[in-house]
Amino acid sequence: MFDSVFLNLFAALYRFIIKVGSSLPSVFLFYMRLTWGHQFVLAGWDKWTHMENTVQFFTTLGIPQAHFHAHFVAALEMVGGALLIVGLGSRLVAIPLIFLMLAALGTAHLQHVFSPTSLAIQAPYPYLITVLLVFIWGPGRVSLDAWIKRQLQQRY
Repeated sequence: MFDSVFLNLFAALYRFIIKVGSSLPSVFLFYMRLTWGHQFVLAGWDKWTHMENTVQFFTTLGIPQAHFHAHFVAALEMVGGALLIVGLGSRLVAIPLIFLMLAALGTAHLQHVFSPTSLAIQAPYPYLITVLLVFIWGPGRVSLDAWIKRQLQQRY
């Protein structure tokens, strides 16, 4: 009898944990979008407002057409970050941001790419993880994408 009571209690607790955990992905995605979208905007703004330094840095990395790429990266980070924050076109904007973070890791942080312990502490890495999460799972229910989807489903 004690065994069945214990098993029933354990099963009820487990079901509760699953229910709570199943309700958290959208909250987590919202938090990640807010946090790292904001960081993208700040990083892009810093590049934009210190463009000469950004161009010089890109030049030292051997990036071709450093002037163009510095402007492109700054604009992409600002616009992409803002879109991540509000959750608009999230999966679409995640694609160029993924490539941007891979390029950053492959240029400015190349020496750390093959060492998992040092890769995890490189600045572009949490940005990359965030945009991968958004690309794979979408922006979650707390986003303009989800709101637009709900509006379209109600109409059609």
